[in-house]
Amino acid sequence: ISPIEDVITAIKSCESGDDFTYTEVPNQFGVERSMLSRRHKGKTSSFEAKAISQKKPSLEQELELVRYIGDLSKRGLPPTREMIQNFASAMAKEDVSESWVTHNVNNYEDQLTAKWTTGMDRVRHQADSEDKYKLYLDLLHSEIDEYQVEPQHMYNMDEKGFLIGVTSRSKRIFSKHLWQQGQVPASLQDGSREWVTVLASICADRSALPPALIYQGKTLQSSWVEDVKVGKHNV
Repeated sequence: ISPIEDVITAIKSCESGDDFTYTEVPNQFGVERSMLSRRHKGKTSSFEAKAISQKKPSLEQELELVRYIGDLSKRGLPPTREMIQNFASAMAKEDVSESWVTHNVNNYEDQLTAKWTTGMDRVRHQADSEDKYKLYLDLLHSEIDEYQVEPQHMYNMDEKGFLIGVTSRSKRIFSKHLWQQGQVPASLQDGSREWVTVLASICADRSALPPALIYQGKTLQSSWVEDVKVGKHNV
């Protein structure tokens, strides 16, 4: 007997007046809600239901794959379309097409979403915490108030490296719930740092310093440090 027939039997065995939903019941048996609704209301033939229950990957495998994508999203490792295609092929024990991935993501659009993402180092992912941000900002504002620091005396400097050791922008499949909660903004990368660095500095009064570029080099030219004064500057 197919899973869908098991669900139909379970529904028919309910006492008259018992409450049930087309969401709770199929989750217990691993079948698709919309297909169960049509089958129970007589809109899907038993032949069609059998064909659906025997499709590869099966409905149970599709649901397991959705759960697995959710687990990967929590770990900061949302899969690419190619990875999902490989997962599904391994579960079905036969190759599935690229169009199957598109159909499956659309079929579970309430749980999955496709977004473009860039890489994030593992250590940054581990340090990404709302509580830590709040603690830092509370401390920052208390120091500003205590010492009456004016906007023109506050600068924010940041560096950005590019090209070498950085993954390119790619489209990944995420758990939709985790994406909407802002818990998986990026995928992880190996963290290799061999690149050109740009330094940017912006003042709180909306002014900015000219950006600086740092290149990898093997020698030091005297012209680079001719303005450095011994005893006055630290190098």
